[in-house]
Amino acid sequence: MSVRGEITGDEDLLILGKVEGDITFRKNRVTVGKGGKARADVRGKSVHVEGEVVGNLFGEEEVIIHQSGIVEGNITAPRVSLENGSQFKGSIDMGPSEGERKGAPASGGGGKAPAPEPVRKP
Repeated sequence: MSVRGEITGDEDLLILGKVEGDITFRKNRVTVGKGGKARADVRGKSVHVEGEVVGNLFGEEEVIIHQSGIVEGNITAPRVSLENGSQFKGSIDMGPSEGERKGAPASGGGGKAPAPEPVRKP
C-alpha cells in the first residue's frame, strides 16, 4: 500500500507500507514498522522507527531508532535513542519539546518590563 499527502490523527499510527507527505500525531505514538518506508516529516508524542524514513522526526517526548531502523534526516526531541545496528544520517536537537518551549518563560532576560505611563497633572 502507498499513501501520499498529509496524515493526521488522534490515535497511534503504525506504518507498514509506503508513505509520502507529512505525518502529524502530536499526542500519540507513530511507528514506522519493519518494511515500512516514509518520505515524510513525522511528528508524534513518541516516534519509533523500525523501517526507513527520509525526512525529519519531531518527538514531543522521544524518538527511538530501533536496530532495524534507517533514518536520513534531523531529529528533534528531548530524548533520543539509537539502538545498536540502527543507521542514522543527520543532526539531533535534544532541547525541550515545542510544547515545553511555548509554555516556558523566555530565557536570557531579554524581556523588559513595560515602561510606566507618564503621570498626568490636572
